[in-house]
Amino acid sequence: MTDELSVKGIECFAHHGVFDFEKREGQVFVVDLVLGIDTRRAAASDDLEDTVNYGSLTLDVKAAVERDPVDLIETVAQRIADVCLLDSRVEWARVTLHKPDAPIDATYSDVALTITRTRGNAHD
Repeated sequence: MTDELSVKGIECFAHHGVFDFEKREGQVFVVDLVLGIDTRRAAASDDLEDTVNYGSLTLDVKAAVERDPVDLIETVAQRIADVCLLDSRVEWARVTLHKPDAPIDATYSDVALTITRTRGNAHD
């Protein structure tokens, strides 16, 4: 049985993108996480050590997004999923990476990529 823990709207400022000005000027990226975890042990013990600490995970995800500029949001999303799966209690991670200010010459509300990774297929 898997429960779901969500953290939505993690704002990060980073320098990812294929264009030089994106790497130079940077922009806001927003991360939504849904993690598959079993919360029964934590519910019984009422102990933070028995569950995923979403406060520290949020800081780790923010740091992962904001380091080392890359070209593609696919690369950043995989990096985030890898961070989430470092905790052995996370069975799977669904990561949505929003790039709301992507340089597109059209009216749009958002650009987002959603990936799902499980412990067994993190890099398949």
